[in-house]
Amino acid sequence: MASSNSYKLRCSIPGHEMDVRGLATAVFPEGSFVSVSRDRTGRVWVPNSSPDRGFTEMHCMSGHSNFVSCVCIIAPSETYPRGLIATGGNDNNICVFTLDQPQPLFTLKGHKNTVCTLSSGKFGTLLSGSWDTTAKVWLNEKCMMTLQGHSAAVWAVIILPEQGLMLSGSADKTIKLWKAGRCEKTFTGHEDCVRGLAVISNTEFFSCSNDTSIRRWLVTGECVQVYYSHTNFIYSLAVFPNGQDFVSTGEDRTLRIWRNGECSQTIRLPAQSVWCCCVLPNGDIAVGASDGIIRVFTESEDRMASVEDLQAFEDELSKATIDPKTGDLGDIKVEDLPGREHLNEPGNRDGQTRLIKDGQKVEAYQWSVSDGRWMKIGDVVGGSNQQTSKSVMYEGKEYDYVFTIDVNEGGPSMKLPYNVSEDPWLTAHNFLQKNDLSPMFLDQVANFIIENTKGHVVGPAQPAGGDPFTGGARYIPGSADDRPGFGADPFTGSGRYIPGSGPNPGAPAGVSDPFTGGSAYSSAALRQTTTNIYFPKTDGVTFEQANASQIIAKLKELNGGAPQEHKFSEEILESLESLLLSVSGPNSSEPPLTIQQINLLWKASHWPDDIVFPVLDIMRLAVRHPQVNETLCGEAEGVQLCNHLLSLMRPEGRPANQMLVLRTLCNCFSGRHGRALLMAQRETVLSRAADLATVCNKNIHVALATLVLNYAGCLHSQPDLEAKAQCLSVASRALETVQDREAVFRLLVALGTTVASDQTAKDLARSLGVNSQISKYSSVSDPAKVGECCQLILKELQ
Repeated sequence: MASSNSYKLRCSIPGHEMDVRGLATAVFPEGSFVSVSRDRTGRVWVPNSSPDRGFTEMHCMSGHSNFVSCVCIIAPSETYPRGLIATGGNDNNICVFTLDQPQPLFTLKGHKNTVCTLSSGKFGTLLSGSWDTTAKVWLNEKCMMTLQGHSAAVWAVIILPEQGLMLSGSADKTIKLWKAGRCEKTFTGHEDCVRGLAVISNTEFFSCSNDTSIRRWLVTGECVQVYYSHTNFIYSLAVFPNGQDFVSTGEDRTLRIWRNGECSQTIRLPAQSVWCCCVLPNGDIAVGASDGIIRVFTESEDRMASVEDLQAFEDELSKATIDPKTGDLGDIKVEDLPGREHLNEPGNRDGQTRLIKDGQKVEAYQWSVSDGRWMKIGDVVGGSNQQTSKSVMYEGKEYDYVFTIDVNEGGPSMKLPYNVSEDPWLTAHNFLQKNDLSPMFLDQVANFIIENTKGHVVGPAQPAGGDPFTGGARYIPGSADDRPGFGADPFTGSGRYIPGSGPNPGAPAGVSDPFTGGSAYSSAALRQTTTNIYFPKTDGVTFEQANASQIIAKLKELNGGAPQEHKFSEEILESLESLLLSVSGPNSSEPPLTIQQINLLWKASHWPDDIVFPVLDIMRLAVRHPQVNETLCGEAEGVQLCNHLLSLMRPEGRPANQMLVLRTLCNCFSGRHGRALLMAQRETVLSRAADLATVCNKNIHVALATLVLNYAGCLHSQPDLEAKAQCLSVASRALETVQDREAVFRLLVALGTTVASDQTAKDLARSLGVNSQISKYSSVSDPAKVGECCQLILKELQ
């Protein structure tokens, strides 16, 4: 097929009534693509065989109550072999369509502001970004995770091909890399809003920004190249199939084609904002702009528009009006401009612009390398001094208008500067942000600008698709879930209390791991049967082992050296000893506990951090007792207990306390009240516990793994997918740092329990890359239970 190696117009598609804000290459039919617009519709376009080499509208979708701002294709599945189309809009919703119904198959609700970016991954995973500063992970019509950490609108999201990695770009100028719901890395370098992201490979990606630059990054954090050519905001990127060359579009009216790291061609359009682009399978490029027209460009001479149509496109471009206030053409002084003879000199690069003076008129031309000539790209308005008298000065700059806005009656008025070349919504957003006003006023302020500047819009209809940004917070994966739980410890083993050891940062003070290799699971049994004896594991795992006499001896020893104001009386020590014997004895011959004893235990747990660990060990054993479980974990006291334990578990705390708190939390699952408390506090407890995976201590890792396992057991038969997503996320992250095989085993059982009998949880685990993460354990034979359990999980996730 003949190729000129230079892109020219293939066709123009006047398919929308307002700005075209998003484009995506469709899976079906072949060669087709989808567009979405501010006219609230989405449309599927298929190539036709007519002489005009154009596209025909095959399908129109409507379901949003406001502008549609983004689109992506969800890959084909057994259920939907032609794939699905997802669209995001200013109504805060995501609509998901099939190719044969105009109304949505379903609608995803959860974002609190405009959904402005979408990306799909394997197994039906969908990632969305919003002006509400969050990104959300969706699967099977449910929100699995909310990714929080950006401090302004999330403009761009992308799912990387492997390992469950996700990227988000924001108006806070940063890009964040997420793995299993947690921010792993923040990329800094852009000097303004990050507007677009595009995948190069498993390990590289592009970003573009309002700072007029494109950056190439490694997922490890390094920026390896910065590309400059655009003269205004860059809105979108698309990569060619070779994974190296790419295209970009922006507010400077251009589509730019990049080859071998250089801008090889600049195609100017007769519209101010070129919002979006996509590369079709045959290498053609579709772009959408603020004039509501989709234009397709090709380098194949067979598909290029007719000579007449190419001339018509050039004529349309030459009649465009360019406002120098956009900055696209630099500072213009009419008296210094050369005349038409300046066009006799050839340009030195494709896309180079040259301004000439023709009487009092200023014209803009662009050099075309492929044609070897200067092409007129528009008339420059406001290029002479004739308009300066109409400008208004504000804060040292010239504006077409400076409005006075009174927000609060009697309060100070505020100034709103505006140029007719600007986007009213973006100006309104900047005004609200600068004056710390609610984004709820956005439409009101934007419409005020439009109403008061009617008849003063320069060039084609100005884009009214401004996108405001708001404040941010942290990762909030789910909601509470109460349910009756389980008891009894099936993981057995032995351990002892070491009374002479003191606290040090390298190991838990005074305690060693009571799970030293014992397990109720028999690996031999698995070899003889196909029965899965590992998961789902729905009965809670507790830490039972104790040597009461050694715990008391340590308590008395530390009490002897404690500061006077913290010393326990003999009476208190006797009460604690009596309580310990009651809760750790093999039978119920001990006298029943008194409320005074339980209250004393609670007070004693507030001993100084460096000596409190024996008291925590008593509490660890005591919470298994029904009476203690009800008193300390009940509605009245439970939240206090939880907060106190979490304060002792902070990452900078003492390893002995961290481990004993984790074990205490595990043992709380042995009673109904403890389970209810921990399920209600799940989000906080699990996220705080997950931070301890980085502490280099195997006893802490085993306790952390057991806590995740107990949560997974409680959630097994529950439909709370967001809670299961947190379990998957914490277990997956912990497996990256945990080395101890018993801890690894328990994390694997937690994963297996979470995905067992739950197709959506399996799909989420796959999309997070759990398969590839755990596959290294499938060959572990010491202990055999690690390899066997891993193989069973991999089988579940096939």
